[in-house]
Amino acid sequence: MSIDIVTFGCRLNTYESEVIRREAGAAGLDNTAVVNTCAVTAEAVRQAKQTIRRLKREQPETRIVVTGCAAQAEPTTFAAMAEVDRVVGNEEKFDADILAAGGKVAVSDIMAVKAMRPHAINGIEGRTRAFVQVQNGCDHRCTFCIIPYGRGNSRSLPMDDVVAQVQRVVDGGYREVVLTGVDITSYGMDLPGTPRLGALVKRILREMPALARLRLSSIDSVEADTDLFDAVANEPRLMPHLHLSLQAGDDLILKRMKRRHSRTDAIAFCSQVRRLRPEVAFGADIIAGFPTESEAMFTRSLDLVDDCGLTQLHVFPFSLRPGTPAARMPQIERSIVKDRARRLREKGDAALRRHLEREIGASRRVLAESRALGRTEQFTPVRLAAPVEPGVILDLTMMGHDGRHLLAA
Repeated sequence: MSIDIVTFGCRLNTYESEVIRREAGAAGLDNTAVVNTCAVTAEAVRQAKQTIRRLKREQPETRIVVTGCAAQAEPTTFAAMAEVDRVVGNEEKFDADILAAGGKVAVSDIMAVKAMRPHAINGIEGRTRAFVQVQNGCDHRCTFCIIPYGRGNSRSLPMDDVVAQVQRVVDGGYREVVLTGVDITSYGMDLPGTPRLGALVKRILREMPALARLRLSSIDSVEADTDLFDAVANEPRLMPHLHLSLQAGDDLILKRMKRRHSRTDAIAFCSQVRRLRPEVAFGADIIAGFPTESEAMFTRSLDLVDDCGLTQLHVFPFSLRPGTPAARMPQIERSIVKDRARRLREKGDAALRRHLEREIGASRRVLAESRALGRTEQFTPVRLAAPVEPGVILDLTMMGHDGRHLLAA
């Protein structure tokens, strides 16, 4: 039996690829490559197409199935590729019978999906932290974003199912769990009683004393609830690292993006969390070169790095996605977009180096991701002084850095 899974994009895709691997393996799916695509940028779609062509060139007898957000949003694009045998939607991709069936396209209306199905897995192959999906889809319609058309509207996994999945991976030996989804701070709004993310975090930590570390994937700060702030302040096993969906630092650009926070909101959130948990580190997503962005507007995004005290940036040059409102706005010259992305990355690199400098001499608990690399509680990468067994947590003193990693004693 031979099945290969090629994954693009986010942690959620990584988690779902493991579910596909399990279901396809159990069904005995043979001689198949499943490409789980990402749609967040045009570059992600281009890379998926390039990979599909390479796979067929290298393995001409292999059956190629394309799924994921790009397949859901652009099924005809992939169906038109001679190398592709089947295109399967995001709701269908966990059904091995659908993956194995004939016919070119099996993509249903993702907006009609109203509930999440639990997918119990034991962990993710080759990973020392386990991802647990708690939510899918998004009810917001940011003007640059294609993802709701790939994932559908927001829907949450009932709390009992989340807790059972976390228990499953903890029982399997994982020391750290990452709660993931498309918009996890909207968790529970569609469930009876509308439980919030903070209540879920507290219950997981309360019921699983054996779980050493709980981490959150990207959050929307404007949706943070009271229980989540309380957990940040008082639950040491909730890791002091938050990755924020900020996107820009200028209020007019944020409005044109149809974001729901202002620049002041973002700065106030970071200040509040830092008061509650002084050791916290913040990462953020920021888009460079959004349509109509002037140099002054872009400068406010650069300044946001310092004003929020960010240490890690995910920088996205604006990517025009057909069908989104931003695609119809006046576009910035591509060379300017690329230059602004470069400047943002340089700003992020400098912020990371300052963070690394501050960490020298600190004692940190480090989860070993491999025999040579680990992560602190703040998600800072660490080069280990001696080989260790992946998955162990070590108390280490930080003796220096190389500009990208801390160096442990």
